Amino acid sequence: MTAIKHALQRDIFTPNDERLLSIVNVCKAGKKKKNCFLCATVTTERPVQVKVVKVKKTDKGDFYKRQMAWELRDLTDVDAKDANKENPEFDLHFEKVYRWVASSTAEKNSFISCIWKLNQRYLRKKVEFVNVSPQLLEESVPSGESQSVAGGDEDALDDYQELNAREEQDIESMMEVCEYAISNAEAFAEKLSRELQVLDGNYMDLSKGHIKALQEGDLSSPKGIEACINASEALSQCMDVALKPGHDKLMAVKQQQHLFSELRDTFARRLTNHLNNVFVHQGHDQSSTLSQHTAELTLPKHSPLHRDLLRYAKLMEWLKNTQREKYEGLSRTYVDYMTRLYEREIKDFFEVAKIKMAGTSKDGKGKFGLHGSSGKLTGSTSSLNKLAVSSSNSRRSQSSSLLDMGNMSASDLDVADRTRFDKIFEQVLSELEPLCLAEQDFISKFFKLQQNPTLAQVTDYKKLSYIHFSCRKDMVRMMMNKIFQSIETELNSLIALGDKIDSFNSLYMLVKMSHHVWTAENVDPASYLSTTLGNVLVTVKRNFDKCISGQIRQMEEVKISKKSKVGILPFVTGFEEFAKLAEAIFRNAERRGDLDKAYIKLIRAVFSNVEKVANESQKTPRDVVMMENFHHIFSTLSSLKISCLEAERKEAKQKYTEHLQSYVINSLGQPLEKLNHFFEGVEARVAQGVREEEVSYQLAFNKQELRKVIKEYPGKEVKKGLDNLYKKVDKHLCEEENLLQVVWHSMQDEFIRQYKHFEGLINRCYPGSGITMEFTIQDMLEYFSSIAQSH
Repeated sequence: MTAIKHALQRDIFTPNDERLLSIVNVCKAGKKKKNCFLCATVTTERPVQVKVVKVKKTDKGDFYKRQMAWELRDLTDVDAKDANKENPEFDLHFEKVYRWVASSTAEKNSFISCIWKLNQRYLRKKVEFVNVSPQLLEESVPSGESQSVAGGDEDALDDYQELNAREEQDIESMMEVCEYAISNAEAFAEKLSRELQVLDGNYMDLSKGHIKALQEGDLSSPKGIEACINASEALSQCMDVALKPGHDKLMAVKQQQHLFSELRDTFARRLTNHLNNVFVHQGHDQSSTLSQHTAELTLPKHSPLHRDLLRYAKLMEWLKNTQREKYEGLSRTYVDYMTRLYEREIKDFFEVAKIKMAGTSKDGKGKFGLHGSSGKLTGSTSSLNKLAVSSSNSRRSQSSSLLDMGNMSASDLDVADRTRFDKIFEQVLSELEPLCLAEQDFISKFFKLQQNPTLAQVTDYKKLSYIHFSCRKDMVRMMMNKIFQSIETELNSLIALGDKIDSFNSLYMLVKMSHHVWTAENVDPASYLSTTLGNVLVTVKRNFDKCISGQIRQMEEVKISKKSKVGILPFVTGFEEFAKLAEAIFRNAERRGDLDKAYIKLIRAVFSNVEKVANESQKTPRDVVMMENFHHIFSTLSSLKISCLEAERKEAKQKYTEHLQSYVINSLGQPLEKLNHFFEGVEARVAQGVREEEVSYQLAFNKQELRKVIKEYPGKEVKKGLDNLYKKVDKHLCEEENLLQVVWHSMQDEFIRQYKHFEGLINRCYPGSGITMEFTIQDMLEYFSSIAQSH
């Protein structure tokens, strides 16, 4: 406000030979807020004219302009609305009533006080002051002091009064620096009259009420604090007066400046001592509720402390502008005190969270045991790791894996444990977030480090303003880092414990932490909370990557028994369970991309290790291992519809189909082995150039040889061979994938295809011979059906 006041004096009032005595930022009551300034002014020439001038910014907002002015002699009433309660509204009654709302009660009171003094000093017609606190009207014009009549062309009438000793000394001092003081008394008198007005315009006139407030005002009550705020602002205005050359030589000015300095130092000491005591007192009150909050896994709210201290925010701003060392000392004291308080609260809070995560150390009533007034938990932090790794027989090991998941039922996955962990971790982050934001907001307001742009930042001094802006941010960040220095360490410790309990907890932590980082960045990307959670997120992401790498390493180390069939590999079913779990956790998550990258790594490892096991398998044919496992993978990916794995889904289907056909063809060669060999020979002769109708003339492939081979495969033998084939296939295939009927149906189709192929060769190579197979296609369909039904 001081900067604006000086700017208005320089740009608007000095060119009109006016002095600006008081200013208030207002807007019209009941209307859309368009702020302007009401200014109380006096002319520098006699007779003195007193005015209330309305000033507002131009439409472009680059400078101010004078919009309206009223003579103070036309003012009839000033209505402050309420003399006992804080109220920014007031009315000025000129030719009509103007209703205003000030930006603060302090500004309103200062402006009304100035109007009252001007009315007392210059006007014969007194203004009525309604609903105004008597403190604002406590000063009357000193007896014998000049009373002027302003209005029309009347000249001021001054009563003569003998100069006192101080005034004589002041005039002598001025005469010493004025060369024509003796030679041109009239000019000197004019100069003296004009320059002495610096003391008459309330520039360096501090009321007795303000002096009393600065010296002994009650800093513990709302009214006392308000009085001290008004007094400190008035003191600053007096000390910031821009004196003309020579004024600083006046004894009266020197004495006032000395008085102001003493008042400033006295009040600064009183304020500093009081706030130091407030910090200590509030700390004791805060500790009394600590035990209750930690037991409930909630952090104590500091809003009462913040609310009480914010009443002193304007006084802290005054201290910052006038006594920087004391301001910085208070800042350090506050930070030191709050660091100890928060460190104790946060340590106990995380200790409870760790015990809840471990799911142990509960007393008979199901509540955590506490002892002592400070709310310390029974047991020590060092014992938490032991609690975490010691699990009952019903629980899985701490390090979950895709192999374990593939061998467990839904109950074995212990969904309840993971759900409980997720809720506890979310509760921890949800408690920390408002705590940090509230403290940062308080620090910014109380120590006047708000990051919103000021008037200076929209002027040509952008570079300088940016530096100031950055310094304020750095100051807030430094204070927050000191106060909450234990949070990052405690969070990393909690994350390590969660990862030790169950490595898949890293999925929950990645989603929760990412969401809270995203939320914090939206509120303030440069905030302490955003930065700290971002650092911790790096650790969580590292654990997540370590979890994925661990799963891949375990796949590579899988050993299959040589004495039993392979079936669906544990890491294949494990991937299915992992994907279902991950899809549920990452639904609508901000870090979906991290999961997609993990999926690609895992599925490629699953593919390569299925092939590795298939190549090493001795009990189960390679085609069966590949067919069954890739069928399972294809079914899983089709069910989950994971978009980033669409290419792998198609590849799995291709591999399943390819190895199904290979297995069927290789297996079907056995029941009609001699017939297969005979017709392979026929096809070889044709390939060598023998015409098909001449093949029967080959000794080894004549009609007699063909009939001999066909007789070896009567219907009953074919059925018997197929029955043996079904049993062998049944031994190869696993029950859980349920592919036996699929394979059997494919074998039927392949058998029919071969049958028709043999028939075609007979018709082409042995035309008119009447040779046919011992069984028909219909016979073959009945064989396949009856065999499938009998098993």
